Amino acid sequence: MKFLLFTLVTRVPDPRTGVLPETRERLRSVVEQACLAEDLGYDGFAVGERHEDPFLSAAPPVILSHIAAVTSRITLFTAVTTLSLLDPVRAFEDYSTLDNLAGGRLELIIGKGNGAAQAELFHVTTDDQWERNREGYELFRQLWASDSVTWSGRFRPPLENAKALPRPLQPRIRIWHGSATSRDSVELAARHGDPLFSANVTNPIEPYAELVGHYRERWEHYGHDPADALVGAGTAGFHVARTSQQALDAYRPIFEARLALSRKLGLPIVFETLDDFATRSSALIGSPEQVIDKVGRQHERFGHEVIHLSAERDGRTVVEHRDSLELFQSEVAPELRRRIPSRPLATDTASSELIGVTP
Repeated sequence: MKFLLFTLVTRVPDPRTGVLPETRERLRSVVEQACLAEDLGYDGFAVGERHEDPFLSAAPPVILSHIAAVTSRITLFTAVTTLSLLDPVRAFEDYSTLDNLAGGRLELIIGKGNGAAQAELFHVTTDDQWERNREGYELFRQLWASDSVTWSGRFRPPLENAKALPRPLQPRIRIWHGSATSRDSVELAARHGDPLFSANVTNPIEPYAELVGHYRERWEHYGHDPADALVGAGTAGFHVARTSQQALDAYRPIFEARLALSRKLGLPIVFETLDDFATRSSALIGSPEQVIDKVGRQHERFGHEVIHLSAERDGRTVVEHRDSLELFQSEVAPELRRRIPSRPLATDTASSELIGVTP
C-alpha cells in the first residue's frame, strides 16, 4: 500500500488558539509539510484545488513546483485538478512544465470541482461542468501524448496541428479520476482504463464502496482486465497515538471545531460525536493496531492500494503532529505495505528508468 499526505490549504483559525495564520505563513507551512512527508518516508504529497474561502489552493502547479524544488524523492499529486474550470491547453503547459521540474515525479487526480464560487468566477455551473470535465480531460490527454494535435470541441477554440510546449518528461502520465458520488467520473475513468480515487470523506464508507464496485463493473464492461483496475481512497481524519484514548483526546478539538463550522454554515451533520466519527467514518483515529485493522476492513470493501491522510496540524502541537506521522510510518505503514501489495507510483517508475509507464 502507498500513503500520501494531502492538503487543501485551508486558512482557518487554529482550533485551540483561535489565531488565523497569515497567507504567506500558511503557504510556507504546506511546503514544510511536504518536506516532512519526504523525510518520514511517505510515498506522495497531494495538493488540492479550490477557488473560494477558506482555501488557498487555487494554483496547485505553483505550490507543487516549489515543493519539487526542495524535495527529491516524493511523488507529487494534485487532488484534484479541476479540469472543468481550466483551459486544457493552459493546464497541459503548467503540468508539463512541472513534470520536467519534478523529474517525472508527477501524477494527477482530476475532477469537476465543487463549490458555488466557481460559477461566479469561471461561469461553470452544474449544467455543463461534467461535459467540460470530460472534454478537458480528453484534450489534455491528447496534448500529453502527441506533439501534433488537431481537435475541436464545445468549450474552447479548435486546434489545427497544434504543438503545445514544453513537451513533458513522462511520455505517459497516470491520471486518476477523483469522485465523491459521481458515476460520470467513474464512467470516464473506466472507459479510458484510468485509476479511480474515491473521496471517501463525508459519509460512512458504504456509498463510496458502492461507487468503487460500479467502477469495477464498468471497467470490465469496456474490456479491461479486472486485475488492472487501480483504486485509491481518502480518509476523513487522521491521528495515531499509542492508545485509543490518547488519539481521541488529541483529535477532539479538531472534530469539535469542524462540527461548529458545519453548523455555522448550515451544512448537514453526518457524525454528531467524535466516537461515532472515529467508528463509522473513514477517519483513522486510534492506536496503531486499530488503524491497521480499520484500513484492512476498508480494503475488503474497496480493494484500494493507495490512501491519503491529512497533512494538516489542525491545532495539534508540533510534537503531537510529528509523533503521529512518525508512529504511522514506523508501526502502521510497514504492516499495511506487507499485507496489501501496490503498484509503483511515478517516483518508483522514474527511479527504474520507466518514466510514465502506467499499469
